[in-house]
Amino acid sequence: MPNLKNKDILIRAGGVALATAATLAASALYAKVRTRQAERDNPPEGEFIDIDRVRLHYIDRGQGPAVVLVHGNGSMIQDFELSGIVDKLAETNRVIVFDRPGYGHSDRPDFRNFDPRSQAALLRRALLRLHVEDPVIVGHSWGTLIALWMGVMHPNAIRGLVLMSGYYYPSLRLDVPLLSMPAIPYVGTFLRHTVSPVLGRMMWPLIKRRVFGPPATPEPFASGYPVWMSLRPGTLYASASETAMMQSAASELAPQFERLKVPVTLLAGASDRLVSTKAQTMRLHKALRMSRLHVVEGKGHMLHHEAPDDVVLAIRQAAAASAPGQPLLTGSANTTAHDMYGTHKGVSHG
Repeated sequence: MPNLKNKDILIRAGGVALATAATLAASALYAKVRTRQAERDNPPEGEFIDIDRVRLHYIDRGQGPAVVLVHGNGSMIQDFELSGIVDKLAETNRVIVFDRPGYGHSDRPDFRNFDPRSQAALLRRALLRLHVEDPVIVGHSWGTLIALWMGVMHPNAIRGLVLMSGYYYPSLRLDVPLLSMPAIPYVGTFLRHTVSPVLGRMMWPLIKRRVFGPPATPEPFASGYPVWMSLRPGTLYASASETAMMQSAASELAPQFERLKVPVTLLAGASDRLVSTKAQTMRLHKALRMSRLHVVEGKGHMLHHEAPDDVVLAIRQAAAASAPGQPLLTGSANTTAHDMYGTHKGVSHG
């Protein structure tokens, strides 16, 4: 009898193993098919530039004072386009938007580091090649780390920074270990080619509610964003890698804030569910020598979609400011900004 029971257990275990293998194979095949379909349906719409053996995809529209948009983790050019701010800004400005390394149609080769400081240097070299002078650098979410490094390293070449919904100080994030798993060697490779794309697509409605809440997801993004472009194995690796380095990157950058000499405009949603506006944006506003703060009541993490007019106005005001190298406003101007931070609730302007 014991032998029969053991044999039955082995048969059942073998059946479970076969079913698991079949499920994983089906997931891998499905993800591969959807990846190829997404790339066919979303061909490159811009140009390419090779910088230090990294091929970057970008769009370049409009004329006037230059504005460079730097997207967040897991995103791409289409995020800014679907918000409408690219078209609005292009009416008065030259607008450059890159797919950051590993996103959209840009490469992310294994032979180099892609922390925020390295990406800032890479984008700076790309802008020089494109003859972009005195730009306003606009960073969203993870992209604010890159924008800040550009401001720290090249203060005389940048007109100003506009930072939206940023993560500036290290904090306890319980989601980091889970979201970093696709970047783990070997295990992560297996996950991002099998179950991670499928699970990501199943969780997409929950993800949208978190990043856009409390308002509903705007229709242009809901119907037009190429979800499967963000779920390709290479993009999942880029996103997981940046999630894993998020806290250490903020720790490295925070001591540099006192060196920042570039005018800064800070934008955030009062109801941001992804990043604490009080612990991040308001704290940075207090720490900077000169900054303007605009907290939008009732809006969440995706301000360029939820409050595009506020974002465009802030960017145009930054672009209209003094050129790099001109004296910065200090003293009473800075005090006024911080006084207004302290006396306004909800929407605050500096």
